Amino acid sequence: MLIDEKTLTHWIDHFYGYGSWNSKFWFIGYEEGGGDLPEEVSEKFNYFYKVHTAREATLCDIRELYSYVTARIEGTKAGLFSTLNDYRFGSHALQHTVWKNLISFVFGYKGKNIPDLLSYQQNLFAMPVTGNEAWIKLYPLPSTHNHAWYYSWLDLPGLNFLKSRAIYEQYVYSKRINTILTHMITHKPEVVVMYGMNNINALKKAVQEFFGDTPFKMIKAIKQQIPQHHRTDIHGTKFIITTQVPTLRHNRIETGFDWQEFGKVSKK
Repeated sequence: MLIDEKTLTHWIDHFYGYGSWNSKFWFIGYEEGGGDLPEEVSEKFNYFYKVHTAREATLCDIRELYSYVTARIEGTKAGLFSTLNDYRFGSHALQHTVWKNLISFVFGYKGKNIPDLLSYQQNLFAMPVTGNEAWIKLYPLPSTHNHAWYYSWLDLPGLNFLKSRAIYEQYVYSKRINTILTHMITHKPEVVVMYGMNNINALKKAVQEFFGDTPFKMIKAIKQQIPQHHRTDIHGTKFIITTQVPTLRHNRIETGFDWQEFGKVSKK
């Protein structure tokens, strides 16, 4: 991997995702994606080290970061994109399968009709200046689609916790969840949705230790409508945790949920 220890460490310590902490809707995914190619990972780390020098929990402008990352896309449309910014936000952008459902959740929560999802993605999603959505990562390192752990191959004596995914997650978890919850107190988002989480009990425990004995209510899934989730209210913020990821497997509606409806239910 073409990765420098200082840029990797800076990313782990200070990268928390995209958008603005002042956003009304926080969507917290399990981890950063895009870890299949070391070149892409290195370009992300180098950008962040160069541009975001402050030693604090940072949310990036996703369009700016993606402008620094080469689009290594295969297929008939590969020639249309030179950067990830072109790929997701340019005139020929392709729709992101997760973002379209997060956008649908927002409009369902607001009780509004869903806009043109691709246009919203291109022009408004997670824009820091609009303060509508923040796309935050519980774990910072870009991960591969097949969940392989390539970081164990790095020969970095000062970062022995990267030898396995389990050790890495244990190493960074407490700091990151406490930092996120601290920013939640400060910025008071209207809704926080943690999705794709496989450590529900640990997350609930962390929230309860941080805020006191906050009661969570488990909401059962309704097939093709809303996923099973756990929710509580914390100082005016609706806090939701679910194991589900807002995608449809193979674009088959019977394998997913209606995230607009999920938003409507969450408002009640």
